[in-house]
Amino acid sequence: MSLKKVLIITYYWPPSGGAGVQRWLKFVKYLREFGFESVVYTPSNPEMPVEDASLAQDIPTGIEIIQQPIWEPYHWYKKWVGVKPTEKINTGFLSESDKPKKTESVGVWIRGNFFIPDARCFWIQPSIKFLNEYLRKNKIDIIVSTGPPHSMHMIAKGVSEKLNLPWVADFRDPWTNIDFYDQLMLMNWADKKHRRLEKQVIQQADFVTTVTQEDADDFAKKGAKKTQCITNGYDDEFHEDVTIDNGFTLVHVGSIPPARNHEILWEAIQKLTHELPEFAEKFKLKLIGKTDISVRRSIQKYQIEKYCELIEYVPHSEAIKMQQSAQMLLLLVNNSGNAKSILTGKFFEYLAAQRPIVAIGPADGEMNRILQDSHAGACADFNDLNTLEEILAQNFKKYQLQQPLTISSSGIEKYSRRALTKEMANVFQLAITQHEKQKN
Repeated sequence: MSLKKVLIITYYWPPSGGAGVQRWLKFVKYLREFGFESVVYTPSNPEMPVEDASLAQDIPTGIEIIQQPIWEPYHWYKKWVGVKPTEKINTGFLSESDKPKKTESVGVWIRGNFFIPDARCFWIQPSIKFLNEYLRKNKIDIIVSTGPPHSMHMIAKGVSEKLNLPWVADFRDPWTNIDFYDQLMLMNWADKKHRRLEKQVIQQADFVTTVTQEDADDFAKKGAKKTQCITNGYDDEFHEDVTIDNGFTLVHVGSIPPARNHEILWEAIQKLTHELPEFAEKFKLKLIGKTDISVRRSIQKYQIEKYCELIEYVPHSEAIKMQQSAQMLLLLVNNSGNAKSILTGKFFEYLAAQRPIVAIGPADGEMNRILQDSHAGACADFNDLNTLEEILAQNFKKYQLQQPLTISSSGIEKYSRRALTKEMANVFQLAITQHEKQKN
């Protein structure tokens, strides 16, 4: 059986690391099993928040990867804020500086109002021109764009319009509904332009896919032809050589921007280490990844430095091992307007690690529903200090009686990357069929 070809337009691709690369790297890993051959279009010189060369091992042999240079204004931005050209630009308004410069705020204002939809906007027209030429010589059955950055959707829109090809717009995060949209300091005309471009994308794409049902429903209300929620997921990456930590370790993997810096976490650790000498003797919080300066200030404020270990970004394969060796895993949800619908890729990796999850987020949110359904852990609401203390104390009692802590997650197989790729391949086929009907 010959494979249909899908052109995937993505900004993030190995050696780029972090959360943004995982979703489509894993889809590409399994798409051949479901009838589609991937062709990946990505920048040759992107601005990468972190690098992770180990992710290249997930790229199937023989995949065509098309790379074209991109011009981004980050060299200007770095000069503006006074950082070295080699320094990385953090995402999600995470600042590692003790005194963020006023120039950073001006930079955010310029980015939001003049680089629309994002700082990769200068790549849109060159990419449309290049891909139009490429596709006149190379047959493609369907186009996929994945954002943010949403400039990838604008590229797909231009190519789809010109060559009349079916197109799936995949949103790993929403556009104007993203939690930090109000921090972009948009002027009225810029806000209108963002919303106009968003509307064009979701109404012209043959299919819109999202990671949460709430986002899918929102895009349907805004006029999307077809929507489907295909969540993030986990890959089967278990390591037989992993040994569970001897101490009572609580491990968080991933960045912690200000919206995830929850006061009750630090207060609960302070109280339990003061009130329970045996807890203080065994407890260790490991924060693996970039942390906002506000996190370090909170740790100092509550005088819990000796119970906290801050570890810089590690390769994804190493992060998986650390998750599987932890006594417990810490999940922090952004305290934002869309908190109830947030389901990060890390959450599903946590489920697969089969370690008890301690979460801070909305008790009536989608994340806590899955936690309860799968019996994988417990959640405290953003301001519910008593519940968080109780969760930690109860797990510590279990730890004292039985090491390591055990858990039996159930019903999580539907979140495997292979199962989710099958869903995405079905969307491709539906989009192709729908597009052909409209042409005829």
